[in-house]
Amino acid sequence: MTGKTHIMAGITVTTAIVAITDAYQPEWFIAAGAAGGLLPDICHSGSKIGRRFPAISKIINTIFGHRTFTHSLLFLALVALILSEVVSNTSITVGLLIGMATHLLLDASTKQGIKLLYPARITVRFPITARTGGKAENIILLLLTVVTLYYANRMIGIF
Repeated sequence: MTGKTHIMAGITVTTAIVAITDAYQPEWFIAAGAAGGLLPDICHSGSKIGRRFPAISKIINTIFGHRTFTHSLLFLALVALILSEVVSNTSITVGLLIGMATHLLLDASTKQGIKLLYPARITVRFPITARTGGKAENIILLLLTVVTLYYANRMIGIF
């Protein structure tokens, strides 16, 4: 999936959670969800985050490759551990982790799949897959946008 779809998925899920639970600081939670939606692609130099941090991206890609370690439950757990020690704002920590989880779900729906159980070499992918940048992804992006608007309306009540 492309960066815009990953960003929107993080925004969609965090917006829905805020609208339903009102448990987090919306501005931090939703922004963190968007950022977390990009974080696993730090392993790919052509990604939005990889272009922003090229040296880190190159190092991670050289060591692990694409869609392996940074697309795994191990990476998710490691980031959770680091965030729990470094970040005192729960909205940021949980938002980032939710965004990362949406990224993993979306990339598992592509033909390439992900190494969710890294270091095991098992590729995880859904039975029905979409091509990155293809029509199916554009439909997914549109649906995510509509769902975001629905929950944003519930959250702030403008429509």
